[in-house]
Amino acid sequence: MTHATPLPRARRRRRSPLPIVLGVLALVGLTAFIAFGNLGKSLEYFVTPTEYMQQRAELEGRPLRIGGLVKAVQYNPQTLDLKFNVTDGGATFPVQYHGAVSDLFKENQGVVVRGTFQGNTFHATELVVKHSEEYRVPQTQADLKKLLQENQSQQ
Repeated sequence: MTHATPLPRARRRRRSPLPIVLGVLALVGLTAFIAFGNLGKSLEYFVTPTEYMQQRAELEGRPLRIGGLVKAVQYNPQTLDLKFNVTDGGATFPVQYHGAVSDLFKENQGVVVRGTFQGNTFHATELVVKHSEEYRVPQTQADLKKLLQENQSQQ
């Protein structure tokens, strides 16, 4: 009678981690490409008129926000057509906008316009008007009357 010798324990083959690492890197790369690949096309730059003049070749045809002071306002309340110039003291551009305009929009007021350049004219799709950061509640009846008179004289 022969004793059966037990078989030696089978060696497990060690799997290489390379396929898993490569798969994870491929997923991360694909995600980064999707997230950042089109980011440059959807960015909206904020520039002053002078900065636009300096970077005109890079920014032409892109959606922009331009900030500056309002000059030479022409507004037709019947057609809602607005034309004005935006300036920062160094450069000035004509702006065209169609839509309702806030009562705060006036000459020498700060404004940020969103839109695109078509030639030398900026065609705005949105106006953001800067307003005073100071708000005071009238303390007396005389203060209220004075405030109302100032408001009427400005209109």
